[in-house]
Parts: sequence; C-alpha cells; structure tokens
Amino acid sequence: MTKFLWVVVLLITLSTVGEGNTSPNRACNPDDLKGLTSFKAGIHVDTSDRLATWVGSDCCAWDGITCDNRTGRVTEINLPGFMTKDDAPFDAWMEGSLSSKITFISFLEVLHLGGYSGLSGKIPKLIGFRLPKLRKLYLYQNSLTGPIPESIGKLSNLEELFLPGNKFSGAIPSSIGSLKNLSSLQLYSNRLSGCMPDSLASLTNLVHLDLNSNSLTGHIPRRIGQLQVLQDLDLSNNLLSGKLPPSMANLSAIQVIWLDTNFLKGPIPFPSSSAKMTSLRLLRLQNNRLIGKIPPNFGDLVSLEVAFLSNNKLEGEIPKSIGQLSHLAYFNISHNMIQGSLPSEMSSLKNLNSLDLSFNRLRFSSVPKWFAELPVSRISLASCGIQGQIPELLRTIPTLIQELDLSANNLTGSIPTWIGDGKFAQALYSLNLSNNSLISKIPDSIANLQRLILLDLHANKLASNLPEALGNLSMLETLELQQNRFFGKIPYGFLKLRALKTLNLSDNLLEGKIPEGKPLSDFPKSSYSGNNGLCGKPLAPCKA
Repeated sequence: MTKFLWVVVLLITLSTVGEGNTSPNRACNPDDLKGLTSFKAGIHVDTSDRLATWVGSDCCAWDGITCDNRTGRVTEINLPGFMTKDDAPFDAWMEGSLSSKITFISFLEVLHLGGYSGLSGKIPKLIGFRLPKLRKLYLYQNSLTGPIPESIGKLSNLEELFLPGNKFSGAIPSSIGSLKNLSSLQLYSNRLSGCMPDSLASLTNLVHLDLNSNSLTGHIPRRIGQLQVLQDLDLSNNLLSGKLPPSMANLSAIQVIWLDTNFLKGPIPFPSSSAKMTSLRLLRLQNNRLIGKIPPNFGDLVSLEVAFLSNNKLEGEIPKSIGQLSHLAYFNISHNMIQGSLPSEMSSLKNLNSLDLSFNRLRFSSVPKWFAELPVSRISLASCGIQGQIPELLRTIPTLIQELDLSANNLTGSIPTWIGDGKFAQALYSLNLSNNSLISKIPDSIANLQRLILLDLHANKLASNLPEALGNLSMLETLELQQNRFFGKIPYGFLKLRALKTLNLSDNLLEGKIPEGKPLSDFPKSSYSGNNGLCGKPLAPCKA
C-alpha cells in the first residue's frame, strides 16, 4: 500500500469513529445551518447521497455531521470521498465549489473533505479568525487553488493540516510556524513555490512533515534539527538548493528522510555520533549534487534498511562501518565517483536484498568470493571493471536472483548455460549483459527464464543464429540484441513474443524476410536497420 493510501485509510478510520450523532432532536444553530446549507448549495453532484439527508432544521442528524451534545453546535464535518456504502468500499464523487461560508460554523473542530477532484474553490481567507477551535483540516486530493492563507497561523489548536494533491500555489505562509500543536503537516503534490519558511523549525511537536512534489526553492531551514519528535521528513521532488544543515544530525526521533531529486549540495552531515539518529530506517538522497565521502561512521545508523545515494558526486571508498548495518536491505550508490575495492565487512550484510554499485570508479576486476554469501536478489554491478568470464559464484548466492546487471564491464567468454538453470529459471526478470566482449551464442537454456521481462545483450561479439527458443519467453517486453554479429534469419518463433514492446536487432548480419505479423511488423525500421540482407515490413519489400 502506498504512503498516501495508508494515510487516507487511517484518516477515514479516525473520522468514522465519531460519525453519526447522539444529540437529541433540536433546531440547528442558525450560523451552523447557514454554513452547511451554503456548502450544500455549492455542490452540484454527490454520488454518496449523504447531502441528500441534509434537509430539515436538525442538522445534527445529517450524515457526516457531528455535534457537541452539550451545546448542540456542529463540531465535525466528515465527508471523505473514500467511504463505505452498503457495507462495501465506495469511492464517492463530489462536484462543485467550496463555499467560504463554511467558516460560519465557528465551533468546528474537524473538517474532512478529501478525495474529490471535482471540488474546486479556495481555502477561505479568514479561516484562521473564523474557526478558532479547528483541530484537523483534511482537504486532500481535490482541485482547490489559490494560496494557503496567512491567517492559517491563527488556528492555535490545529493538530493536523492535510492539503496534498491540490493546486495550491504561492509560498508557504510563515505564520504556519505559530501552530505549536501541529503534529502533521502534509502539503505535498501542489504547486507551492518560494522558500521553506524558517518558522517551520518552531513546530516542535511536528511528527510528520511532507512537502514533496512542489516547486520549493532555497535552503532547508538551518534550525530544522530542533524538531526533536520529527519521524517522517519528505522534501523530495522540489528545487531546493544549498547544503544539508548540520543540525539535521540532531533529529533524534527521525525514521524516514526523503530529500531526493533536488539541487542539494555539500557533504552528508550525519550521523554525528553513534547515539544520534538510531531510529532512521530509510534514507533517500539520490538525484542531488552532494559531494565528499560517505561518512566513515555511516554504520552508526544502526536501524537503516534503505539507503539510496545514487546520482550525486560522492567520492572516496565505501566505509568499512557499513558492515554494522545489519538491517540494510536496499543499498544504491550508483552514478557517483566512489572508488577502491569492496570492503570485506560487506559480507556481514545478511539482510541485503538489493545492491547497486553501478557506474562509479570501482575497479575490483573480479567479484569477491564472500559476495556469494549475500542474500541479494537484485544485483547491479555495471561498469565496475569486472574482468573475465561471468562469475560462476553467482550460482551459489543463497536466494533467488530477480535482476542481474553486469553491463559495461570487461566480460569475455561465452554466456554460460547455467544462467538458464536452477534458481535463475525461477525468478529472474531482468538480465543485462550489454557492452561487454562476450562471444559465441545465446544458450538455448535461456528459454527456461519464463519470468524474463528484459533481456539486453547488445554491444557484444555474439556470433550465431538467433535461437528459436527465445520465442518461448512469453513475458518478454524488451529484447536488445543490436551491435553483435548475429546471422541467418529471424526465427518465426519470435511472432510468439506477444508482450514485446521494445525490440532492437539492428547492426547485425541478419538476412531474409522478416516474419510477417505482430509484434514484429509493429516495430520501426530502426529496430532492423544495419542488416543489409533483411527485407519485408517494416523494411522494403523482398525482391522476387
């Protein structure tokens, strides 16, 4: 389940706890009635039929409305798009505009109107002055526009502000730093711009901060380390620049950090000691401009399960302390300038599932023997300077290999027959051996890889007929065989590759007529170019 869906389910569960009303039949407060009827008047479509119950003067009996039993005032509006109807899940549709008169309901504590892409309008400009009791504001996945009003900082009782998936624009108001009771701030997937206000560092009760997928610029607030109870930080997919603040090392409760896909630079400033950040489970810093070495005490992040540091400018060697990360399952440092050999301490990573060291300056000529002890199912060692034949020790890895990328190395010899046997037949879905110096033929045993989705052998020295057995790979979507020395005809068995979306057989020595029919006839001429003896659709017709 995605992070967003998990949060939505949680919100719905919480909101339905108070659904309904036990107050006696009474006339609705005039201000509450005006606010509710104005909201209803702005809605043209409601497939949930809840607004159809909004008739009469007893608004406390209406669906989705909760009142205070003592005062009779409306305290909650719970109308989430994802709901249950007739004891089954139901995704309701609401179309219309959010009325500004909803702020007439001055005792409102919870407003939940999430999941309606047909709901437009703006957050009322004076919301902070009109709804002083508001604790939870859920307006996610709508089509609301305009700025987040500055008055929102007056909502001193606000605990959760959940506005993702709208079209809000402008800057995050600095007044938001006044919300001392705020535990969750979710503004992701909007059109927000400008800098992150420094006042965010004053939200000392904040547990979740998610601003991802906006257009935020400038620096991460220097004092962000003051957020001592912060567990989840997501600033990914923005335009943030500058260095990672050293104070981040003080985020003692942090569990998840998403800072990927920005323009952040400078070194990684954490961990600062073995006693800090001991709960960090996920670290995503990829697609930035970070420099320097992976910190030598990186292994002090003892709870780390996921570390993505790819596509930066990191250099130096992999620190030996990495062997302390006994929970590490995903480690990706590809596309950096890491050099040297692999530390033997990596053999202690007994939970490692995915390893990507591709496109660095590593030059370990051969895969170390202890590599066979790692339980990795996804292995990417492209451009790591590996020499000689495809390492046979891969056969002894104690798990089913799902993905293997040994491209852009100095591999020689033939493709071994065992690559289509045993555990490789059972789970492998991606095999990339391109840009090497492999010779001879594609072994028939490769047809045993029935789960294979991608096969890339391009830019080698393979010289043989194309095996008919490749046509048995019924799940294959990508087949890259260009820039080799394959000769003979394209097998008619290739017409069985019904799932094929990408095919490249160019720059070989193939000849004869391309077998007629889908999927082969659907590919462009470029898929077959550079084979002077080929003819037939999509190339020129064959001569009689």
